[in-house]
Amino acid sequence: MSLLPAIELETTADPDAAIIWLHGLGADGHDFAPIIPELNLPPELGIRFIFPHAPSRPVTVNGGFVMPAWFDIFEMDINRRVDIPQLMISADAIHEFVDRELARGIDSRRVILAGFSQGGAVAYQVSLSRAQPLGGLIAMSTYFATSGTITLNEVNRQLPVEIHHGQYDPVVPIALGINAAEFLQEKGYSVTFRTYPMEHSVCPQQIEHISRAIQQFLGK
Repeated sequence: MSLLPAIELETTADPDAAIIWLHGLGADGHDFAPIIPELNLPPELGIRFIFPHAPSRPVTVNGGFVMPAWFDIFEMDINRRVDIPQLMISADAIHEFVDRELARGIDSRRVILAGFSQGGAVAYQVSLSRAQPLGGLIAMSTYFATSGTITLNEVNRQLPVEIHHGQYDPVVPIALGINAAEFLQEKGYSVTFRTYPMEHSVCPQQIEHISRAIQQFLGK
């Protein structure tokens, strides 16, 4: 198994939980690695944080410029037409990270997926199609690109989902976050939807909510 390159940081020597955190378009795994101390998680909560780097590829909406991207984006209108086959390849790559954590002895119910923007679209696909029950999903400033094609796995019907969005996001309109929340609520998922007075970003209040969600997901 050949995994994508990634940053790994552990809060204890023998973690019993894992968070796989996916960055947005044009960034890499370093983008969110500094957030760990800001989460102020309890010291007894042993977590392996994994921040994979997306492959570099041409991105159509950016004039074909090559940059880290989980998939190509063809149009930036409200429908956000994307390269679904590429997204599915990226989802398979993240499934491999989950598989490795299970092989390392982590219970699947203590594996959390988090994703920002493009990374969130991949996190939706992975979490909701996974054949083992996961611990939770945190979707930030993102959209559910595969809502029309995904096969929802009943095993994760009880998956707790946190959806966060900036009220003034000019990159991913808040309507897309609302659409994702409503879609999942209609399917019976437990969704917490939070908005913040920000653009396409992360704010201190949100970091506090992410910390709280992680602790709830992991039963601390």
